[in-house]
Amino acid sequence: MAKDNLTFFTSIAVVFLVTMLICTEAHTETNTVSSTVVTNSTPPTANAPSIINSNSDICKVGVGASVQNNIVGLASGIVIDDELCQKLKLSRSLYAYGMKVAAVSLLCQDPRVFDSMMDSQTPCPSREGIGSDAMTYWENNISEIPDGSKYKTQYTQQIEAREQPIGNNDSIKNFALMALSMLLIL
Repeated sequence: MAKDNLTFFTSIAVVFLVTMLICTEAHTETNTVSSTVVTNSTPPTANAPSIINSNSDICKVGVGASVQNNIVGLASGIVIDDELCQKLKLSRSLYAYGMKVAAVSLLCQDPRVFDSMMDSQTPCPSREGIGSDAMTYWENNISEIPDGSKYKTQYTQQIEAREQPIGNNDSIKNFALMALSMLLIL
């Protein structure tokens, strides 16, 4: 079977080549064309704008992008504020002015800093004060803890566990109903 297919495809290939040679020979004898074609096949390029941060003290990040196809190109660039950088700079300024508690309080708005302060048994300053007063404040005002903090989740789970009743009273209810029904039958 495979040998039949091979001879079939070989004969088709030979017929195709002979036909091409005849057509090419006939075409070259009857037509002569002489022309020079100049094409510029280089596609246009969209370059993303460069966003220069000449001052490293600006707390901004530049982002540029471009898209190009054969017809049209688009390029754009924006500057994004770096909030963590701004908090660090503000905190340094507050510390330099002697406002150490305010500097730490500003950094504690970040959940990573909040968690590390709680892990080290030095809770972030609160409206109630510092130290144990702050610890009491954070435990009583869970909504004030920064989102993403593991302590916010932990305190919320502790409160939910306290609010849920211990044990299941369904078995007691079922026993009482069964005892009443037995009394009614007698």
